Amino acid sequence: MSIEKFIANRISNPELNKGNISKPIVKIGIIGIAIGVAVMLLTISIVIGFKKEIVNKITGLTTDIVISNINVNSSNEPEPIYLNDDTVKLIKQLPFVKHMQSTAFKNGILKTESENEGIVLKGVSGDYNFDFIKKYLIEGRIPTFNEMEASKDVLISLNLAQRLNLKLNDKMLVYFVCQHQIYDSLLHENIIKYEQRSRNFVICGIFKTNFSDFDNSLSFIDIRQIQRLNYWQANYVGNYEISINDFNKIDENIEIIQDVLSYDYSVNSVKSLYANIFIWLDKLDVNGIIIIVLMIAVATINMITALLILILERTNMIGLIKALGMNNANVRKLFLMISLKLIGKGMLWGNLFGIAACLIQQYFKLVKLDSAVYYVEYVAIEINWMYFLVLNAGTFLICFIMLLLPTLIITKLTPIKTLKFD
Repeated sequence: MSIEKFIANRISNPELNKGNISKPIVKIGIIGIAIGVAVMLLTISIVIGFKKEIVNKITGLTTDIVISNINVNSSNEPEPIYLNDDTVKLIKQLPFVKHMQSTAFKNGILKTESENEGIVLKGVSGDYNFDFIKKYLIEGRIPTFNEMEASKDVLISLNLAQRLNLKLNDKMLVYFVCQHQIYDSLLHENIIKYEQRSRNFVICGIFKTNFSDFDNSLSFIDIRQIQRLNYWQANYVGNYEISINDFNKIDENIEIIQDVLSYDYSVNSVKSLYANIFIWLDKLDVNGIIIIVLMIAVATINMITALLILILERTNMIGLIKALGMNNANVRKLFLMISLKLIGKGMLWGNLFGIAACLIQQYFKLVKLDSAVYYVEYVAIEINWMYFLVLNAGTFLICFIMLLLPTLIITKLTPIKTLKFD
């Protein structure tokens, strides 16, 4: 054992330092580091978990990439599109494509005996992936599809059902404004005709995702109902939705899909369709970074203060060991050993408390949120061990570098001055 390590162990031994002024200061420094590390681990886990939960909900209710007609009609509904079987097969064979499905949207007015409510009907077919919705299905079932006729099943949200006092198996009357081209014999040209049409649906299921932007109006019906309302051919749809394997590569995946298609089609990501939500999520990263920087600054200041008090309290000892032949570098090394030992102890307790808090929240969901504001019912946690490792290494390195500064005081202390110090 080196002499520096031996002296460092003696100085940092709490049993041998009873009554010293530095003892409570050192404890405060260790507690500060522990709290800072725990808060940083929780911050990273909450930001990553919350973002992942929101993205999963948006993509579960919509998709990752949408292929639609580049034109939009006067009712703000997209014009129908058609992709031939070869093009669809080519897209499905792309290595990053997980699933592809056809959909269509139609705005309508839901009429009950006492209320009228605007709703958005999403037309889907048998190829639609209902795995996400099944997790949030409260009662009933998803719509059923058969080849003979269009299903009258409708899947609605709990928000809509409660506002309009609708229940499972109730009939639901919806009015639509539809347009189609007809030939005007007087003008001798095609004109756009608008007409009111209505459809009766039967509520087959009720879901609740806690994502109010969608739960307030979104419902699911058979896409053939929308095709007939809009006078579309059977092979025409409103959109093609594509789910991909890696959401982080969504932008480069869009470019590849765009190369497969002609310029008659618009290819958009969910990030551009719901840009306001993703801008909000990006700002969470900034908040997380600010918290981490503040916690590291507090931990560093605490340790610098503790180290300075340790040095000043042992000024006579420093003069004595210098007089016995120890140089400035070795004395600085001695106090750095003490500081790193205290940092290690603080970080150990911080990791224990932080990881324990993350695991408790992840499995028991004790901390709840207002789903109307945050779109989730509880604080979501995502434990990323790589981020934890980088955070610990970064915190340790920054604290070590900053602690080099107060040890410079040691080089200014000379035996002739310090041994006279009272």
